Amino acid sequence: MTTVRGAATKWQHGRMRITFIQTGGTIDKDYPRSSGGYAFEFGEPATERLLTRLNPSFTFDVRTVFQKDSTEITADDRQQLLDCIRSDDNDKVVVTHGTDTMLETAAFLAEHITNKLVVITGAMRPERFSDSDAPINVGCAIAAANLAANGVYIAMHGIVKRHGEMQRDSQTGKYH
Repeated sequence: MTTVRGAATKWQHGRMRITFIQTGGTIDKDYPRSSGGYAFEFGEPATERLLTRLNPSFTFDVRTVFQKDSTEITADDRQQLLDCIRSDDNDKVVVTHGTDTMLETAAFLAEHITNKLVVITGAMRPERFSDSDAPINVGCAIAAANLAANGVYIAMHGIVKRHGEMQRDSQTGKYH
């Protein structure tokens, strides 16, 4: 299930283009539209709302590969994500992902991608929440897409590191 929004070329009017890929995770969770439920469901990509507010000086498109809690992501899902990244003509990609298996997805992608810059980010609280960390995390991912060399990175909690250098504290959940 790859949904594509926008249709920009790699460079449009001399401006860089970033592809944003939604895979699910807390960042994209939304209030349920069904009646009587307290569970979250996945809605439109959080990056669309964030980028609308930002009014960026770069062009972008947004794709949805799947919408899953990261604990439910399978090897086939990761392969589908890899195929989407490989088939995109852009060499700068930001992936929104759940925080629980972000490191595993980053390691998988790093084994297979050398000619593109991929930044994986997410949030501890849904982007829809007023106290969400989504805006700063996506902002850090955008900055990394502008500055970093090809490779796979993680942008969380105001820090951007290559995938193999990022760690997560199991007690606090914070990346460092």
